[in-house]
Amino acid sequence: MLVLSRQRDESIIIGDNIVITIVDIRGDKVRLGINAPKDIPVHREEVYEAIQRERAAQRDADTDAMPQDSPAAERANSGK
Repeated sequence: MLVLSRQRDESIIIGDNIVITIVDIRGDKVRLGINAPKDIPVHREEVYEAIQRERAAQRDADTDAMPQDSPAAERANSGK
């Protein structure tokens, strides 16, 4: 993991098109501004984890709804 120190109004650039700027620092809280292309999702970790759980639950529900002898169900059950 790369660890960088930044002060208020300083930025970090990731690749050619993502800029993370320190907007404010208050006590133990840091506010970040993130400028990224619209096609790159940006989430807080807890939101991302909730999205992943929801997707996994939906995949499970979709697999359960498939006829078990269908080719799609066979692929899902084989892990491919």
